[in-house]
Formats: sequence, structure tokens, C-alpha cells
Amino acid sequence: MSSSFEARIVDASPHAASLIEGHRDFGYTLETALADVIDNSISAGATEISLLAETSSDQPWIAVSDDGTGMTEVELIEAMRLGSKSPSDQRSKMDLGRFGLGLKSASFSQCRNLTVTTRKSGVVACASWDLDEVKRRKSWALELHDKAEQFEAFDALPKSGTVVLWRKLDRLMGNTAGNNVQTSQHMNREISAAERHLCLVFHRYLEGPSPKIVLTLNGRRLEPIDPFASKNSACQPDRSEEIILSEGGVRIQSFTLPHHNMMSKQEWDEIGGPEGHLRSQGLYIYREGRLIIAGGWLGLAKQRELTKLCRIRVDIPNTMDSDWKIDVKKASAQLPLAVRTRLKLIVERLVGTSKRTYQSRGRRLVDDERFPIWNRIQSDGDVVFRPNLAHPVFAEFVDQLPSDLRAGFENCIRVVGSGLPIEALHAQMLGDAEAVVPDLADQPQVQQMVSAVVTRLLESGVKHEKVRDIMNSHDFFRKNWTAASKLIDELLEAQT
Repeated sequence: MSSSFEARIVDASPHAASLIEGHRDFGYTLETALADVIDNSISAGATEISLLAETSSDQPWIAVSDDGTGMTEVELIEAMRLGSKSPSDQRSKMDLGRFGLGLKSASFSQCRNLTVTTRKSGVVACASWDLDEVKRRKSWALELHDKAEQFEAFDALPKSGTVVLWRKLDRLMGNTAGNNVQTSQHMNREISAAERHLCLVFHRYLEGPSPKIVLTLNGRRLEPIDPFASKNSACQPDRSEEIILSEGGVRIQSFTLPHHNMMSKQEWDEIGGPEGHLRSQGLYIYREGRLIIAGGWLGLAKQRELTKLCRIRVDIPNTMDSDWKIDVKKASAQLPLAVRTRLKLIVERLVGTSKRTYQSRGRRLVDDERFPIWNRIQSDGDVVFRPNLAHPVFAEFVDQLPSDLRAGFENCIRVVGSGLPIEALHAQMLGDAEAVVPDLADQPQVQQMVSAVVTRLLESGVKHEKVRDIMNSHDFFRKNWTAASKLIDELLEAQT
């Protein structure tokens, strides 16, 4: 029996205008679109990539220039073809492409006119996709230009390399079209947000004394953002390990970020990003050193406050695209079963390390040897914080009160404890825990605390030379150390 059936063949080619318009809606943002264009520059062997933006003119534009190998006119036409490469094609390690759609789909997501000018062996070639012309002609009308110098950013074309120019920026201009000031402000905000994304996505290409690429924005060099703070001495990297699969090796390394008290606010905010550390914890998946997934656990764990210091770097080669289901935007992936199983164990271990980093600081706040102002009481799964009435400051004040007022004072302190705004604290801690800070102490408060604690330490037999070290380990005194240190010395000197 024949394995095929008789059939009539008809041409069912897609309508040009409909298909090319559909390529505008793959879900790109400005930042992911720019990253995709830069991928092409890296694949072409570029070492210097310039992002140029003119936002104040009546017809704003954006361009990406690189010093890569450039293209002949034949190669340019092929590069402008939708689906110019098969995802199953074998690729070099420097090839960050996937479907041969990125340049076109990324560009169309932001503009209606894509012009590519390229120079190879001294010969310039130039071609444009204009979506309005495709719609008018109802055909795949790729335009070739003999006078490339007429286009913006032509002066940025190196002796060998390519300039990708976006014009008719309808998507990026949004509802501000016709108002130059609003358009410029809106575009500048979007480009500023995209800048951080590029510094993060390509940070491993930008790092080191001899970076793989130099990336600039309107002449200003962009600096890498290391999501693991690996150069900070308080970062806790785990050992690296590799999982060997049929299509290559997957390298995994976990990191516990430094506690925010061990970093400057600028550093902490930078690696946390606009959504903060709660959202940015989790897996960081790299394809040939290019970041494609930045945070999230992909079902391996929940995003919680105590695990927000956890980050795991996963490196995969471009030979595993199918196994990982890398999408067109190179912004999503799925874990193969073997990798998921191994990562599950690593996540469990790493989560424990992150919790200890936070909880060790929490325990210090309620350590009996440090005279805690609050006692942590755990019962039936609940945790209650109560003011410590045995604290030297409270105890000293109670001793000075008439006996008929002591019970009332202790009740007032207990009311303060029972009135903790738990719901408000939960909401704030979930959104931005680092913004929750203790109230500043004034000079009388510091003086009262120093007097009470120094007296208690000396009464308990602590030697004079140890008092300063013990008190400097207490958060209250350390944060007010300039004032507290002088008072401690005065008290100790008076009692020698």
C-alpha cells in the first residue's frame, strides 16, 4: 500500500503584509529588542558596539553600530529575509542567534522602518524593510539603496561593520507622537531602563580588564552589572559543578549574596534592579555567556524574604536550545528533567545558607548576652516579639520609680509590644525590607543606654577592656558609635 496520497498542490504563501505585521507582536520590549540586535553584532565578531539615539528631533531614530565582519549585498539580503536560519543549524560558540528572526522581529516590534547599512571589504550595501511599503505593494518588497549616506547614523559605520537603524518609531513613541518634548522624555526614560538591562544581560561580555566587547550609549561607556556581587568579599560562592547531557554540558554555580548591611545602598539597589531583591532571587540562566533568564525559580522554590539572597548561575551552550525550549526573544526557557532534578537539590542547600545569613543577624538582635530590647518567643508555630522588661534601661528606670507606679510603667511597655503594626510590617517587608530602619536615637537616649549597659556589664564581672568590644557588637551602639564611644570611655574612666 502506498505511504502517500494523491494530492493537488496549490500555492499557500502567507500574505506579506499580514505576516510581517504579525512579527511585531512577539512580545519584545525595547530592552529585549536592543539585546537581540546586539546579539547579531556579537555573532558577527564585533568588539565595539555603539547604541545611538536621537530623541529630540521631529523624526526620532535609534541605531546600533558595530565593527563586526560586515556583509556583502547578497549576505545582507539573506540576513534581511525572515527566518534566514534554521534553529537546527550548527552554530559557532559566538553565534547568539536562534531562528534567524531576531533582527527583523525585534526591530519591527519598535519601528516600521528597518534600514541596515553594512560595509565589507570596502564595499557598502544598504537595504530597508518599510512596513508601509510592504502593505502598499502587498509583496515582500525589500528595498535596496545605492546611496546609503542619505540615512541617519551612516557616519557611525566603521571600515568594516554594520549599522542597524530604526525609523518610524511608532511603538516607542506611544501616545506622545506630535509632542516633541513628551516624546523625547518618554523615549529617554525607556532608553534609560533598557540601559540597565543591557548592562546586566551582557555583563560577562563587558567585565574584566580585557572585555570581549565595549558597549556605549551615545558615546558613554556602559559598565557591567554583576547580579552575584561576586567581587564583594562577603559574597558566598558555592563550588561549580557540571551536568553532562547528550547535547553538551550544563555548568551550575550557586551564590549567596552579601547581607545588605555589607554593601553600599547603591550596590544593593543596582543588583536588586527595579523590582527589588525579592523578585530577582533565583536562577540566572546564560546561553553562551549571554543572560536569558534573570531571576525566578521556574517552579523549584517560592520567592520569599528569607531566600532573596539566593542566586544560581546556570550556563548552557547554544547546542541545547531545543532541549531548553529557548524562545525567539531568548527571554524564556524550560528546565530539562535531568537539570531540574539536580537543581532541586542545589536550591534546597542554597536556601538554607540564605536563611542562615539573615537569621544569624536576627538571632544577634535577641541574644541574651547582648541585652536585647526585644525578646523573641516561639510557641505553637507562632513567633511573638515582646519588650524585654529585664533590659538594663527598663530595669534601672523601674528601680527609680515609686513602688505604686512600677506596675503601670511595665503595663505601658507591654502595650507598646502588643501594638506592633504586624500587617503594615508584613506589607513593607514584602515590598522593600531594606527600607525598614530603626528610628534615630538622640543624645539623651544614647546616654541612658550607655549608662545602664556599662553598669550592668561591670556588675556582672566583665573586665573594663572587654566592655567596648561587647557594646560595639550591639546594633544600637554600633549605629550610634560616635556618640556612644565617647560616653563609654568617660564612664569606664570614672569607675577605674
